Amino acid sequence: MANMANPEPMMDQPEPASLAKAPAKKRGRPAQPKAPKPPKPPKIPKAPKPPKDPNAPKAKPGPKPKKGAEAPADGKQEKIDESFKKVKRKVDRFKGMSEEEVMKKTLPDLLDYNLDYVIIGINPGLMAAFIGRWFPGPGNHFWKCLFLSGFTEELLNHMSDTTLPVKYKMGFTNMVERATPGSKDLSTKELREGGKILVEKLKKYKPLIAVFNGKCIYEMFCREMYGKKPKKLDFGLQPHTIPDCDVALYLMPSSSARCAQFPRAQDKVHFYIKLRELRDQLKGVKKSTEIQEVDYAFDLKLAKEDAKRLAIKEENYDPGYEDAYGGAYAERGPEGPQAQTQTNGHCTFSTAENTEGAQEASTSQIAEGQLPDGQWMTQSFADQIPDIDGGVKDASA
Repeated sequence: MANMANPEPMMDQPEPASLAKAPAKKRGRPAQPKAPKPPKPPKIPKAPKPPKDPNAPKAKPGPKPKKGAEAPADGKQEKIDESFKKVKRKVDRFKGMSEEEVMKKTLPDLLDYNLDYVIIGINPGLMAAFIGRWFPGPGNHFWKCLFLSGFTEELLNHMSDTTLPVKYKMGFTNMVERATPGSKDLSTKELREGGKILVEKLKKYKPLIAVFNGKCIYEMFCREMYGKKPKKLDFGLQPHTIPDCDVALYLMPSSSARCAQFPRAQDKVHFYIKLRELRDQLKGVKKSTEIQEVDYAFDLKLAKEDAKRLAIKEENYDPGYEDAYGGAYAERGPEGPQAQTQTNGHCTFSTAENTEGAQEASTSQIAEGQLPDGQWMTQSFADQIPDIDGGVKDASA
């Protein structure tokens, strides 16, 4: 009991040293002291600008300088400038040769005597001069138009150009021999001399038709030949002639795919067909009647008049309409023997043999209590009112 009266406090007892928590260990390598940074070099002051000369001429204001690339602001997309554009890969078109070296090449003419056609261009392009073939571009429509118009039995390409003078009597030449990237690179002197050389070629070989491949070449030829451009220029046979030369001049659209007026090959086939017809006409060959070209001209006014006329004609007389309604609207002929009728299951036509049979068939098909078609009723509806008892009520009763 004495122990219970004076209990010793338990909280005052010290904890053993083994139960105390150890300090946490730091992971990683111990921190190393940083080396001191070298001192910055002193700034060099800029040289002062020389004073402006008041007597110096003022320069014209030029374009504003481009601003330097600034750091993008937070949350804003950086503007796209020239540095972001993808650099186009250069295509080696001429297998290591430069354009200046290709321009020194020439494209030989394909000419012979007694040709039917001579296709005339302005001057050779770079690819044609490099390959040495006529119309080698994959987008050029010349070879496709020849095939679609019937000049050739199969679709040819630029590798078959040498066979055309012998097999199809078709030659090639240019107004200027020098090859350039475009016709705009030619000088007036070259065009003037090229026109004279072209006339000498036509007088020498005497083809049946000289075909100008595009309006641009023909305008240049007329300007150098006649001193002025033609006021009105249409495709086809031209009214101009070359002095002391019986060659016919024919103008057709450019075979290039860049021709804006006729961008597709099928748009130019018509002029190749007309070229063949002109050749046959000059040679006295009769035109074949098996295939003829039809002009599908459309006139809205005439179409409306034809539609109105046909509508009136159908309204006046329509056998199908009359047959469907039992001939109630059929035209009545003069008194006498009726015309004979024939039926095909849909319409009834008059004949001398089946008039009576048609009448009997029409009367036999009449249901009880109905009148024949085309006749007026002579009795009132009251005669046919049924009685409640089941019989027919008599109106006179």
